[in-house]
Amino acid sequence: MASIERVMRLRSELEARLLWISLGATLVIAGLGILFGLLARSTAILFDGVFSFVDVAVTWLTLVVARLVASQGDRRFQYGFWHLEPMVIALKASVLIVLVAYAFLSAVNSILKGGYEPEFGTALLYAGAVALICYGMWWWMGRQAERIDSGLVRLDVKAWLMSALITTALLIAFGAALAMKGTDVEGFIRYVDPVVLAIVALFLLPLPFREARESFGEILMISPPDMDAHVRSVMTDFVARHGFSDYRSYLSKAGRARFIEISVLVPPDLSLPVAQIDALRAEIGTAIGSAGPDRWLTIVFTADPVHL
Repeated sequence: MASIERVMRLRSELEARLLWISLGATLVIAGLGILFGLLARSTAILFDGVFSFVDVAVTWLTLVVARLVASQGDRRFQYGFWHLEPMVIALKASVLIVLVAYAFLSAVNSILKGGYEPEFGTALLYAGAVALICYGMWWWMGRQAERIDSGLVRLDVKAWLMSALITTALLIAFGAALAMKGTDVEGFIRYVDPVVLAIVALFLLPLPFREARESFGEILMISPPDMDAHVRSVMTDFVARHGFSDYRSYLSKAGRARFIEISVLVPPDLSLPVAQIDALRAEIGTAIGSAGPDRWLTIVFTADPVHL
């Protein structure tokens, strides 16, 4: 148990360190986005900056969650703080849905009003520099997330990818706008910035919706279908092999934590010593797999169907 707690503590400390690095990089990009957005008079860059500030807020929340998860709970929160992970993801997804929807409506409104022409040289400089930073952080954080198997860091990796895609779209669009100057299509330059913003918003919208669906499913304790099917398969085989009467399984997922409760109905005339019951529990746990501090497995043997 001590070694497990030590591993969990080290992993949570590494999570916090990585997220602090991400927080600092995102804050710099957010400041640059708002500064260059104002200098270039580009709403697309301003959106990028605001989007980054949302990432800063969510990253700070994930740092708080990482510290709480490492604390292993207390007398009030005896199951720990695993449930906060999907809450953070749900909050982030909800904010991003509102932000992206507003950006799209703002872009459409600008297009209907005849567009506007930002300072594309300044905008191009910003987009190129930030795109390099975002792709670099996405690649590096992705490697770290796989190394420590962290859902919180993976969430941050997705945010870096979204930011990288936004700035890439801006880079391409601003470069094309500069190339259009002095040509027959120069009149369309006024629509480049709002059109790009609208396209980026439409592209990004499904991502927070997907995160919201998954996180709210965990908050509502909806059993993951794959996990449920696996446990049912294990228990159906177990009951058949040992000649037990029936079983019931209940499970849910909250962030990285998985909660599994199993009740096995045994014949009323069957007497099992404690050592044999422990061996049966170990057999079930091994068959289910993924043992560790993130798995909460409770197995009960009873002869009374009421307790199923």
